[in-house]
Amino acid sequence: MLADDPLGKQREIISDPIDTHYLAAFAAIDNDPNQLLIVADENNSVVGCAQITFIPGLSRTGMWRGQIESVRIAETHRRGGLGRRMFEWAIEACRARGCGLVQLTTDKTRPDAARFYEALGFVASHEGMKLSL
Repeated sequence: MLADDPLGKQREIISDPIDTHYLAAFAAIDNDPNQLLIVADENNSVVGCAQITFIPGLSRTGMWRGQIESVRIAETHRRGGLGRRMFEWAIEACRARGCGLVQLTTDKTRPDAARFYEALGFVASHEGMKLSL
């Protein structure tokens, strides 16, 4: 699913067997209690996924944050409310872990995604930057 859109097609590797980088990343995530992978399942098929990282911080009086990344909804299930339900679940998971805020980034080439996040109550309050290594 990570490769199931124009951006993902450029940066993900689809192979059989699965590229070992994905296996190593999955093992690291699975062994980290501050990481959570979530999937939406329909009839034993994954139709949605996301990753939540719980981040401890010193600022804001030691507040924890929930970082939501790698959100994907299968093309066959878009615009049916699944994304909203997944986000509502993810936000509640962050609240249950004691997070004081939830944050995410979205690619500037995805204006529909930005509108979706704003409709959920997210505010573009900061300018995000990335440095590829």
